[in-house]
Amino acid sequence: MPGVCVQQQADSGHGLFIVFEGGDGAGKSTQAALLATKLERLGHTVLRTREPGGTPVGEKLRALVLEHGNGDIDARSEALIFAAARAAHAAQVIRPALARGELVISDRYVDSSVAYQGGGRGLGERRIRDLNEWATDGLWPDLTLLLDVEPADGRHRRTVADAGEDRLESEPDDFHCDIRKVFLRLAAASPAQYLVLRAQAPVEELAQRILDRVQGLLP
Repeated sequence: MPGVCVQQQADSGHGLFIVFEGGDGAGKSTQAALLATKLERLGHTVLRTREPGGTPVGEKLRALVLEHGNGDIDARSEALIFAAARAAHAAQVIRPALARGELVISDRYVDSSVAYQGGGRGLGERRIRDLNEWATDGLWPDLTLLLDVEPADGRHRRTVADAGEDRLESEPDDFHCDIRKVFLRLAAASPAQYLVLRAQAPVEELAQRILDRVQGLLP
């Protein structure tokens, strides 16, 4: 992105940091699990994690910010809760795993906050990026895999089995349209660091394209 700080990415000689991003219902968890399994079969040590969460405090903050019934959470508080969970995640989980030479696969990271709170909540993409730059001490992914899903399709995927939606999932489609635009804009600004895929493509086709791209980054 023009005018932003240079990203301090994970040292590929000491592990590899891979992030799945995209709207709700894009299939990130499915693809993250498939990638982890394939890499483990190839002999790599893989740590699969998620956001918000990944640590005891992060899981508590996840419940607070995503579950219904916790009262009103204003946009700034929401952004700070996500940043606090991410700070713990980066310091306690991601950095130690990378230092051990592991491959870290995270379901969501900073781009989600930039999209959801910066774009969807209208707090400003640059402001949320800067907040999370500080929260993570400048730790950025080596590769971001963006599964692009249209809001209506994402909602259908989420609710097809009568599953309930969390606080953010239940926002109207206009909110999710704004989020999608931010994700695509972030990817367009740094194409070498992203792989953008249509979430509607067959699961195994997506999995193979993802594996091919990741293997190109492995030492």
